[in-house]
Amino acid sequence: MLFWQCIVELFHFTFLIHFVSAMPNWLLPENIADVLPSEARKIEELRRAILDNFHLYGYELVMPPMLEYVESLLAGTGADMDLRTFKLIDQLSGRTMGIRADMTTQVARIDAHLLNRNSVTRLCYSGSVLQTRPNGLHATREPLQIGAEIYGHAGLEADAEIQELALSTLSLAGFSQVRMDLCHVGVLRALLESDPNAQRDEAALYTALRAKDVPTLEVMTAVYAPVTRAALLVLPTLYGNADVLQRARAVLPALTGITKALDELAILVGLAGKADVTIDLADLGGYQYESGTMFALYVPGLPNAVARGGRYDHVGETFGRARPATGFSLDLRELSRLLPVAGRKCAIHAPWGRDAALKEKIIALRQAGEIVIQSLPGSENDQDEFECDRVLVLENGNWILKNLG
Repeated sequence: MLFWQCIVELFHFTFLIHFVSAMPNWLLPENIADVLPSEARKIEELRRAILDNFHLYGYELVMPPMLEYVESLLAGTGADMDLRTFKLIDQLSGRTMGIRADMTTQVARIDAHLLNRNSVTRLCYSGSVLQTRPNGLHATREPLQIGAEIYGHAGLEADAEIQELALSTLSLAGFSQVRMDLCHVGVLRALLESDPNAQRDEAALYTALRAKDVPTLEVMTAVYAPVTRAALLVLPTLYGNADVLQRARAVLPALTGITKALDELAILVGLAGKADVTIDLADLGGYQYESGTMFALYVPGLPNAVARGGRYDHVGETFGRARPATGFSLDLRELSRLLPVAGRKCAIHAPWGRDAALKEKIIALRQAGEIVIQSLPGSENDQDEFECDRVLVLENGNWILKNLG
């Protein structure tokens, strides 16, 4: 039996080696893809517009490294981020390093440890992140994350500014129909603080509430204080439009933390502008990471949230300096997929030549913002991104522009 088992395993190993060697060398890993010219231009133009908008609000651009030691990269992020992070051994130090799966912690480290300011600090960022698993069925494992953060202000004013900035970002991208889901971790935190039995089950309660698993909650809360049990069982039903807040005040205990959370949510609802607002007090995505209000933004054509944000005051503690913090981020590649295909750019066709007057004319046109494409000798231009609607021609010793077609 052992002999035949060895033969089978040897066959499987040989087949695997043959299969791998036969794979084309241009094949990419699952959920990893190249970005071709038209899509790349659409993403880049959107990135520039969003960063310029951040700049108008006073946000400073930072560029964290692609990888760093896992102790810093995963500080305060919880088990979920650990599972999503690719890890490798640094051949210089022998320590474990991680490729960033999210940039928020890195920016918090920059604020707490490198900038070390006492004043309010506004930072923004943009760059690729790499994740071990995709967030959705057709999602990439290499999102292009862009976001903004405010550090140093614990008041709701910072949360309101981040919410406004996130909504203006989607408006800038051309989305007029936006749904905003609001939640607040303070509701669950207040309930846990009021009941030691509930505190011991914090992680399991978080999972059951997110899944709205009422049967599991009924079993888990059997030994809790009656007030706590009733509140936890009603939380999964507290979702809907802004009227949910009034219903929550009536059915939840009047704990200080709960009252404060509901008051803050009411203010943010009033500042949502034209967005369609829903409240879900059991939607606790990022509960272990967040410390206050949380929001998720949805647009037509995408089942998952296109942007997420919220308050996370405790992340800086791991870097030796706790700072109030709130921010949001989104995936530019996913957002751009929802936008229409970008039209071709108008360009000018120019012949190849060493004529000084021709070179001067081309330089002047490019300095004026025109796209000028010179034909290389013996070659034809075949570019999907540009539509040459004008041409440079030599007439009477002068290079002039003529319209084509």
